[in-house]
Amino acid sequence: MKLIQPNLRAHSSEHTSVWPLRWPGRGHWLGFLRRATLYALLWLIVVEGDLSSLWIGVPAVLVATTASTALRSPATMILHELFRFVPFFLIHSLMGGVDVAWRAVHPRMPIAPHLVEYPFQLPPGLPRVFMANTVSLLPGTLSADICAHFLKVHVLTDRRDTTSELRKLEQRVAALFGVVLPEGALE
Repeated sequence: MKLIQPNLRAHSSEHTSVWPLRWPGRGHWLGFLRRATLYALLWLIVVEGDLSSLWIGVPAVLVATTASTALRSPATMILHELFRFVPFFLIHSLMGGVDVAWRAVHPRMPIAPHLVEYPFQLPPGLPRVFMANTVSLLPGTLSADICAHFLKVHVLTDRRDTTSELRKLEQRVAALFGVVLPEGALE
């Protein structure tokens, strides 16, 4: 199965280095200053406004700002897709929670745990990690391992169509990050 190059809408032309660290380019210094201001305010809250701690606070804020700026992902979420993803997540969380609760109180406890290997269509990086974390937040499922080309998911029962549910989730995550999935992923 061949993966299509992801269509990341933001930062795609800026990030050409193989090195995982990215430094702010032109136009990104404002973002750097915003982060530094946020971290400085957090530092002041932590030290309860004691300015005598600036000798350690200033270097800590600079290191935190530099690290968070350099390690940020080139993938960004699309805001209007986030508004579509949240209800999807909440509905599936509720349905999964009801299912898990029913299984827990059922006299025969219809639980048959097993592992499912789901082949990724998403590109490596933040979209895959986001999907794996979302799977772990949904009741009755747990991301057991993120492998090079698939996600191992622990499920409570083999009666549900786990693969199609994971495919729907992957399509939502792809839309959230502006990634175009291969045609076979939509079937």
